[in-house]
This record gives sequence, structure tokens and C-alpha cells, in this order.
Amino acid sequence: MPPTDASADTGPVPVAVRPGPTGHPGRSGTAEDIRDCEDTLDLRLPGELLALVAGTTPEADGRVPGLAHERPGRPLDQPGTPDLLDQVGTWGPAETPVGSFHLLPVQVERDLPVISGWMNDPAVAAFWQLAGSPAQTEDHLRAQLAGDGRSVPCLGVLDGTPMSYWEIYRADLDPLARHYPARPHDTGVHLLVGDVADRGRGLGSALLRAVADHVLDHRPACARVVAEPDLHNTPSVAAFLNAGFRYASEVDLLAKRAALMIRDRSLRHLM
Repeated sequence: MPPTDASADTGPVPVAVRPGPTGHPGRSGTAEDIRDCEDTLDLRLPGELLALVAGTTPEADGRVPGLAHERPGRPLDQPGTPDLLDQVGTWGPAETPVGSFHLLPVQVERDLPVISGWMNDPAVAAFWQLAGSPAQTEDHLRAQLAGDGRSVPCLGVLDGTPMSYWEIYRADLDPLARHYPARPHDTGVHLLVGDVADRGRGLGSALLRAVADHVLDHRPACARVVAEPDLHNTPSVAAFLNAGFRYASEVDLLAKRAALMIRDRSLRHLM
């Protein structure tokens, strides 16, 4: 079961994406914020039209020459092959005010014990709902690892010590995109700070900023990093604001009314 909130400096409040009800979400915020969220349309063109625009014709198997194609349900595991998230595992360390930080794609055999332990922390379990046997957490991880690469589970390692769990995902290809005007290559983040000692001392904001900027540095097609903490979770929303995200609107998801938080490439050096 996916998480239901976003973690903040005050504790593990992970971000969630659940399929929500159909229809338009409620919105709030300034008129400028709303216009910024509504100035694009999420249009998906068929291969035949893309081929026509490119001056080519589809191949016999329906693939258009010159375009990258991914196979649903199968990860892109060929070295050097572009994937939906631009090879998260090759991004390297990010230097942050709190130390050198690495996002390492999860290896279940290596990382399951520590991640499962975090999921059984009562403060974490209240939002992620993955407490119990390691098998439940394993199913959650393997569902992403066996997918088409639109969500990559990662271990967050600070100065050599695993201390957080992240999911970097294509928000424009996620159920979240049904609830806001998604733009192509919008990238979302889920965060869980694992150890109690790492909560409530500013690590959440520092790492959210570092990871959002890391995404923008390594995904040139991505103009925005998004998240959706519970609207009523003031500490979590504050952590995103402190990390350079702006409050854009409200969205209705299945289990919550969320604050859509956005970190814009164009504003990253101003916020």
C-alpha cells in the first residue's frame, strides 16, 4: 500500500500517491499560483502522428524511429539506455549543508532489513501502512523494481550511513497527474526519514532541497519537482517551503486533501 504523506523535519511523514476520485480537485492559493499550474495541457500523441511530424513512418512493430520506447512491466536494464528517470543510480553524491548525500537504488537483498525496520516504527507505519513482516515491504519495493521505471525506490545515504528511504517517480505518469495539470517530465518525491535521532533537526528540509536540485541537475527535461503532503500537516508543508518549494494548490486524493508543492527550475536560485 502506498504512503499517505510527506516526511518533514519533525518526523517521518512520507508523501503518498493514491488514485483519487474523478473530477477536478479543489484549488486554493494565489491566482498567480493557480495560473502557473494551469498553463499547460497533458496531451499524448499517437505514434502515427509523431511519425508524421517527424517525417517518418511507423515501423512494422509500431515503434517510431528516433524515439525511445519502454516496455511496460519491464525495467530498462541495458547499460547506457535512457530510461524514464535518467538513470538515478548514476547521479552520484550531492553535497549538502549536512554532509555528502547519495541516492542508491534499492537492492532488496541488501536493503530490505533496514527499510522494513523503519516501516515498523509506529510513527512511520501511521502513514506508510507497511508495518508487519518484511514480506509486505518487499512486495512494495519489488512492484516498483519490476515496473517500467516510472518509480525508483532509493536508499538515502548520508556520509556513508543509510538514514532515509526515497521514491523518485514520474509524477506526469502517476495517478497524481489526474488531479493537477501535470507537465511532461514532472518528477515527484516521497521521503521517509528512518531513525528517530535524524528527525526534528532540519535534515528533512536540507535533504529535500538537495534531492530536488539533484533531480533538476540530472534531468534536463524536467522543469518541476513536485510533492503532495497532507494539507493539514503544517510541519511537513513548512519543511517543503523551507526546501524551496512553493505552495501551488490543493488536490483531493483518496485518503487526504493535499497541498501540491512545487520546486521550479526557473525559481531554484531564488527560493
